[in-house]
Amino acid sequence: MKKFALPIGKRFEEVLLPEDKILYDIHGNEAKECTDVAAAALEAIRNPIGTKPLREIVQAGEKVTIIISDITRLCGTSEYLPVIVNELNSVGVKDEDITVIVATGTHRGHTPEEDVIVCGEEMAKRLTIVQHNSRKDSDMVTLGTTKYGTKVAINKVVANADRVILTGAVTLHPFAGFGGGRKAVMPGVAAYDSIMNNHSMTLSPVEGGGCNSACDSSLLEGNPIHADMTEACAMLEPDFLLNTVFTPDGAVSEIVAGHWYKAWEKGCQDLLKMAGVTIKELADVVIASCGGYPKDLNLYQATKCHMNAAFAVKKGGILIFTYDCQDIMEPAIFTECLSRSNMEQFEKDIRQVFTVPAFVAFKSRSITNEVSAAYLVTRPENFEFVKRTGHIPCASLAEAWELAQKRLAEQGKKDYTITIMGHGSATLPILEK
Repeated sequence: MKKFALPIGKRFEEVLLPEDKILYDIHGNEAKECTDVAAAALEAIRNPIGTKPLREIVQAGEKVTIIISDITRLCGTSEYLPVIVNELNSVGVKDEDITVIVATGTHRGHTPEEDVIVCGEEMAKRLTIVQHNSRKDSDMVTLGTTKYGTKVAINKVVANADRVILTGAVTLHPFAGFGGGRKAVMPGVAAYDSIMNNHSMTLSPVEGGGCNSACDSSLLEGNPIHADMTEACAMLEPDFLLNTVFTPDGAVSEIVAGHWYKAWEKGCQDLLKMAGVTIKELADVVIASCGGYPKDLNLYQATKCHMNAAFAVKKGGILIFTYDCQDIMEPAIFTECLSRSNMEQFEKDIRQVFTVPAFVAFKSRSITNEVSAAYLVTRPENFEFVKRTGHIPCASLAEAWELAQKRLAEQGKKDYTITIMGHGSATLPILEK
């Protein structure tokens, strides 16, 4: 037997597993770690990819808007934001000419305390920080319409700035292919209707076809959501980008900076080298964590782990997840939809009135419907809700594994296999063909 520890919130859950049954323990490929994020950020903005250094782009007196990710995304903003601001200051751009806007997309805005957590205490004191509200039409400026029919309307704080700097992290994304880059604009600071039109392409073009297979983790070519996002971002033509690239274990590997697409594209290529793990076969049981806090702050974000774990498990297999979910009922529309079990009617309703949380719920529920059991290790106060979502709640990983063994015995499976994914949101199993 061998002991395994998986992240859950700010702690770990341990379980003893038969070592001879372990097919893969996925941690991503070997990756370098950045020991000084601030120094790497300065080096990146002074030696950018595909454009001039930041200090040669901005001028004193210009109004600069910096787009940052919200608290649900691990980006390292508090480490690199001061570097960007100091560089702007060094060429005469004053603090009062710099606005930070939180790219909430359809999420809620930050509390003042969360601004401090994300930006750092000094930056929160010095700079004006705006919370994007996608539903506030009076805050929006229309840029045009994409070839996919998306009317691109974005926050006026961004549209009216002299210079726009995108920040964030390059990540695997369950339907845009990769996060970061152009996502800071669409959906980050876009109007609600713009976001819904873009994200509605996650559904199959054929009614009743479920999810669109062209919209999945690591897929860019032929992905209409990515193409639409890119076209929307090109209408704005941001002046600069800085994105972090994390190792699958959650450490910063590198900083990419420069042209809003070329620098981000380099980050995507480097991330896939780290996070894309080739597997030769699927497992009967996949035990996965999304990586702990803040990735499992709520179930909505945590289900990104569902999306990647689905690439490692056999149809009719078993899934076990460790998600803390201290804010499990956020957002309400997601949790309400995740409780739905009639998938045919669910899909019809989404096609009639599309929302991102509803689709994430639909895709998550589709994944759990493909396996014989999905166990969710979480807080006891979450149990009653979890029971309505197609998952079986458990108080510990050991309990979940005990229940899984009984299920395997009922199925007559003695030669079963297990795959472990300790950072499921950040690692992508790629089945060798």
